[in-house]
Amino acid sequence: MEPPPRKIIHVDMDAFFASVEQRDDPSLRGKPIAVGSSAARGVVAAASYEARVFGVRSALPSVTAARRCPDLIFVPPRFDVYKQVSRQIQAIFQDYTPLVQPLSLDEAYLDVTANLQGLPTAWATAKAIRARILAETGLTASAGISYNKFLAKLASDQRKPNGQFAVTPDMGASWVETLPVARFHGVGPVTAKKMHSLGITTGADLRAKSLEFLRAHFGNAADWYHAIARGEDHRPVDPDRIRKSSGSETTFNRDLFDPVEIEAGVQQMADDVWGWCAKAQAYGRTATVKVKYADFQQITRSRTYPTAIDTEAKLRAASRELIRTVLPPIKGIRLVGVTVSTFDPLAEGTVALPLFDADGP
Repeated sequence: MEPPPRKIIHVDMDAFFASVEQRDDPSLRGKPIAVGSSAARGVVAAASYEARVFGVRSALPSVTAARRCPDLIFVPPRFDVYKQVSRQIQAIFQDYTPLVQPLSLDEAYLDVTANLQGLPTAWATAKAIRARILAETGLTASAGISYNKFLAKLASDQRKPNGQFAVTPDMGASWVETLPVARFHGVGPVTAKKMHSLGITTGADLRAKSLEFLRAHFGNAADWYHAIARGEDHRPVDPDRIRKSSGSETTFNRDLFDPVEIEAGVQQMADDVWGWCAKAQAYGRTATVKVKYADFQQITRSRTYPTAIDTEAKLRAASRELIRTVLPPIKGIRLVGVTVSTFDPLAEGTVALPLFDADGP
């Protein structure tokens, strides 16, 4: 006999950093705010829902954010406060299950199959957890409930903010078919663009492709895409999972030869990665720059530092130093990427958080 389906909840705080700032400063409530620096090279770490209406989001350059929303209020981050609130939330989770896998300071997977509190359903458990969070922190959270992690994470976005949504075993596969592939966990902007070029825009389109077709176009990731198109994900909630890296890459509209343009692309990717590092308060010691040439030859350049890359300026400098080792290019460059890794106790200033790589399974 097959075991009963798991009961997985994905809890995601609503605009966490910005909501903490609005909670602690009533004058900010109802206003568009961005947590981050307004400096010329600053990056938004988080945005309130009032700011998101204008297209302001995390990892967006502050200059762009201010242009999109002229009334935007920049608030300096207080990571010590965010970590303290996160610990409060984690303590609440532990009252319902020991199987908690945090993804960052503001979201986590919970396996509540064992039902420690004797609540009748996972839906009731999610409601109880969200009510506790509101009562004890003054903040709202959204939740997704399903029989696996992939669907639970998708579901938590469905009723944001301050809501919850369930995907039951009898609706999982058919629900996935209705969604755009760009929403899928593990399908980033670059992959989504490639899928679109192949005529894959929805879960139904993805499901219609054979495993052989997907392997030919997406290599090792094909099995994951084939499974999620059917609502399948057998990964357990792992409290001990440690994130190994965080990265971002972009494909240029044309092959680049100009060192200035190439360096600018790398700096943009460094800013994207820093947005995650700042949000998760996790810093690595290794910086890696990836380059893919016009003929698809791929190279990487890495450097590991004795202490953590714990500021945006350090990551920008490391990325700039690495890309300059291959400039001027011997041939056109079509893609660049930046990755930070080595999140270990040796990195001074590193917060040892269990994290999941949001860029793939």
